[in-house]
Amino acid sequence: MALSTGSKRVKTAVFISGTGSNLKSLIKFSKLKKSPISIELIVSNNPKSKGLHFGKIFKIRKKIFNFKKQTITEKEILLYLKKRKINLICLAGFLKILSKNFIQNFDGKILNIHPSLLPKYKGLNTHKRAIINKDEHSGCTVHFVNSKLDSGKIINQKKVKINKSDTPQSLAKKVLAQEHKLYPKAILKIFSL
Repeated sequence: MALSTGSKRVKTAVFISGTGSNLKSLIKFSKLKKSPISIELIVSNNPKSKGLHFGKIFKIRKKIFNFKKQTITEKEILLYLKKRKINLICLAGFLKILSKNFIQNFDGKILNIHPSLLPKYKGLNTHKRAIINKDEHSGCTVHFVNSKLDSGKIINQKKVKINKSDTPQSLAKKVLAQEHKLYPKAILKIFSL
């Protein structure tokens, strides 16, 4: 699955819907000498996404797409990515499910970070489900995206201990702190394969 970087960095788009904390950690990572990526584009389906302000701060192009007509929108996004020579998409809290058609037609790799230890708890409300089931650990997973929800090949995972006092909110905070470390590690890992 290696993407050859040579000396050139891989042009990357980060897709977000919310606060963009993973986006921020990926931008910081992309500025490091050892980073194989350069973030060229921030894509959001939500014009109110707080993460969009990182585009302004770090001078990265932002693009908002309305997903009301998903098929048409996805065609527009694919054309736009092609025009900008994007070869890697990092989904970072992007709350739209990309169609099988989009995934197959994107000529590169798509990664996602998910707040559970996949294959457990695909989809939403992962922290609440882990607590209800009295799991000892939760965590996060970075995986390749395929046409089945949260089912692509796992790149890496990080476990987080669940304390008896944890709420879905406190667990989410602990897991998010690990996500910020895990995503860059996953990117380094796939480029060194």
